[in-house]
Amino acid sequence: MKTVERYAGILEWFGENMEDAQTELHYDSVFHLLIAVILSAQCTDRRVNMHTPEIFRKYPVPSVLAGADPEEVAEDIKSITFPNSKARHLVGMARMLMEQFGGEVPSDPEELVRLPGVGRKTANVIASVVYDKPVIAVDTHVFRVSKRLGLSDGKTVGEVEKDLTDNIAPELRPKAHHWLILHGRYVCTARKPDCGRCQISKWCKAFETGGATGPVK
Repeated sequence: MKTVERYAGILEWFGENMEDAQTELHYDSVFHLLIAVILSAQCTDRRVNMHTPEIFRKYPVPSVLAGADPEEVAEDIKSITFPNSKARHLVGMARMLMEQFGGEVPSDPEELVRLPGVGRKTANVIASVVYDKPVIAVDTHVFRVSKRLGLSDGKTVGEVEKDLTDNIAPELRPKAHHWLILHGRYVCTARKPDCGRCQISKWCKAFETGGATGPVK
């Protein structure tokens, strides 16, 4: 099967069956989504959602977080992975928002990646989820699923992002991120993909070759 056929079939199925797919992180403002995405690095959305209501209450706007002591913030997020480094990133991010962006979260991914704790994936999440920018955030789920399905042979996150961007229409890219991440989170899981329950297996390269049996290297 040609790659273009895989994309067409997979995207059509997702479009018909997962139209309402969206981020599972809870948030009430762009600033709070940025906090949640930074906290979600190497941590589950479920755990992050357990703690963000209190964090959002305590740090409602960038100016409050910018004036916080990183050690106090680390105590606030101690149940989340890597609290010390994430606390430094959060405070640094808020300070830069105040000093260079007038307290507003920018929409341009190239400006977002300047913020402490914000890599390309986080920047693309914010840009696509909030500002509907035609970018695709590639996390571990998107990377794994894209390679298994045969949407990309890229060896790096950047290469996979390029393949997805080149083959998915701009208006579908923000939604496609959610389609792939949710598929990877609940069906095409890392250790044991549930191919028997998968509704897009007929377009899947790994299933076609009998290779969807374990982690993608």
